[in-house]
Amino acid sequence: MGSGPAAGTVRARYLVYFQYVGTDFNGVAAVRGAQRAVGVQNYLEEAAERLKSVVPVKFVISSRTDAGVHALSNAAHLDVQRRSGQPPFSPEVLTQALNTHLKHPAIRVLQAFRVHSDFHARYAATSRTYLYRLATGCPRPDQLSVFERNRCWALRADYLDVAAMQEAAQHLLGTHDFSAFQSAGSPSTSSVRTLRRASVSPDPASPFVLPQESRLRFWTLEFESQSFLYRQVRRMTAILVAVGLRTLTPTEVKVILESRDPLGRHQTRVAPAHGLFLKSVLYEGLRDLARNPSYAQQENQGPEGRETPGQPEDLRWETSDPKAGGLE
Repeated sequence: MGSGPAAGTVRARYLVYFQYVGTDFNGVAAVRGAQRAVGVQNYLEEAAERLKSVVPVKFVISSRTDAGVHALSNAAHLDVQRRSGQPPFSPEVLTQALNTHLKHPAIRVLQAFRVHSDFHARYAATSRTYLYRLATGCPRPDQLSVFERNRCWALRADYLDVAAMQEAAQHLLGTHDFSAFQSAGSPSTSSVRTLRRASVSPDPASPFVLPQESRLRFWTLEFESQSFLYRQVRRMTAILVAVGLRTLTPTEVKVILESRDPLGRHQTRVAPAHGLFLKSVLYEGLRDLARNPSYAQQENQGPEGRETPGQPEDLRWETSDPKAGGLE
């Protein structure tokens, strides 16, 4: 994120959690140049301009999401370099300032933390969880509530064989080569990932469904790993839905996984983007910091709230996989 701070200035690094409804965006990553498409990052960095940082603020996103994908909680780190004599922003002030200047109502900054100057939001993440929402009993798109459109994958079928889906999901758990569930364009050098959790469960009834629409039912698929391949979650979801519709068997899912072939007859299916949500990004040590969010700031400040040279800046988090990342 650039060279060291200019003489007399103080550079502070923050971890920021934010959420967004992805419908209007070309993904979370910034779109550079004169294109009409725009990413969530464009709006975040535009809001950060109002912080008057000596060096322009750039968000380093933890988990990149495609156009139409939503996030209940994504994360990024950023550096803010204030002029000489100005103390670093507190995490609370930073959060409030970014929200005040955000120009799109579908983006919200949730919380900020001070972190060590070499902390990296992408590489330090120890867990990422995605959830995918399904709706059954919807023969036509206009039978789905307008408040649920672009928030789930509406299926015509009234029934899913959830037990078979859960059985199939068990074949995906553990450490495997997930090449068969990777879309072209992935920057990952290895297709081996460890899937810690894969679940299929009924979703609570949507508050937006009217009594006369009782045939509609909602389901949630959740997947947890340190990192995912490009579109891995959407491709696994499509395969599990095929099992639920009984066009594939659980055993065939194991065969597909072991084939390592992304171009096979079944594994080219990709679930629509609008049903996918990035649920959480976790970091080792963050739980302790969350209990006392002012800790990192206090460790750096003298009696007047200015940074005290030579004192530890904050907590440090490390990951065993420097190439980990989230791509959906």
